[in-house]
Amino acid sequence: MAVIKIDTTQYQTQLSEKEQRISAQFQRFGVEQLEVFSSEPTNYRQRAEFRVWHDGDDLFHIMFDQQTKEKIRVDTFDPAAPLVGEIMQVMIEHLKPCEILRRKLFQIDYLSTLSGEILVSLLYHKPLDDEWLSEIKALKEKLSSKYKIDFIGRARKQKEVLGDDFVTERLTVNGQELIYQQVENSFTQPNAKVNINMLEWAQDLCKPLKNDLLELYCGNGNFSIALAGCFNKVLATEISKSSVHSAQYNIAKNNVENLDIIRMSSEEFTQAMNGERTFSRLDGIDLKSYDCQTILVDPPRAGMDELTCDLVANYESIIYISCNPETLERDLDHLTRTHNVKRFAIFDQFPYTHHIESGVFLQRK
Repeated sequence: MAVIKIDTTQYQTQLSEKEQRISAQFQRFGVEQLEVFSSEPTNYRQRAEFRVWHDGDDLFHIMFDQQTKEKIRVDTFDPAAPLVGEIMQVMIEHLKPCEILRRKLFQIDYLSTLSGEILVSLLYHKPLDDEWLSEIKALKEKLSSKYKIDFIGRARKQKEVLGDDFVTERLTVNGQELIYQQVENSFTQPNAKVNINMLEWAQDLCKPLKNDLLELYCGNGNFSIALAGCFNKVLATEISKSSVHSAQYNIAKNNVENLDIIRMSSEEFTQAMNGERTFSRLDGIDLKSYDCQTILVDPPRAGMDELTCDLVANYESIIYISCNPETLERDLDHLTRTHNVKRFAIFDQFPYTHHIESGVFLQRK
């Protein structure tokens, strides 16, 4: 059996190395002390994706070595959440003897929650016919007696959904349960417990802040919903249709009444705020009715464009969540012309990798 085993004795060392690296990189912005939020040393990933390897009668998950590109057999995967690890073995056990379900299968994706739901996506190099549907229905019925499990089958120009194409996560944030729909193939935070740390940190920042909040790049409403109770009103933007749909679902599920989400890119919203363009998507939204003195941004790895940086710099308080220290540093060069860094946190979303999630709180000079 091939096991991706984590040496947990190295966890604090790798986290300390990240802390030292980020401290040195951002020292010139007056960052004297980092707030550091660690991860569980194992079983921290709520989602995982694997290629599938066929070797005669054998069938197993594989990963590829990033340096050598060699394939690595994976039977047990320490980073995976316990439910993902369990279902990985259950799937191989049931797929291996079933020619109809295993033939031309090349990838399996797992999406799970702390609340015990899991969605399994099976990707094929073949059309999914009635025989396949019959077999996957039988497997779902069999496993549903023990698990809250749904399936998606994907082939070229084909998607078959057995149950829902999403899971519903329930996170307890400062004693309050928050509900989040997380859709297959849409962005969600992979490390749910560290995500809770991020939301609680953001709530702590926002306690003394009043007025209204603007959020750009809001995704499925991860931050907007958690922070809505700290403000009179919240306006959030997101470009992805599926994320906006999930955000609307999450607003309703959490009974949030002071949050509006509009489908716009940050660039489009900047143009609307500057009066350069009008958008039908803003019909019914009176931008002048908002007294947003705080802005939260959680941009993709590329960071923000210069015009968006200019827009963000107009706000009294800025919360910047970043998955890329290099573009964060570039954007802080811009933002610290007008603002001071007040707090800086790192969140170990991706243990044992080079990646780190950062949170920065800035206030106008």
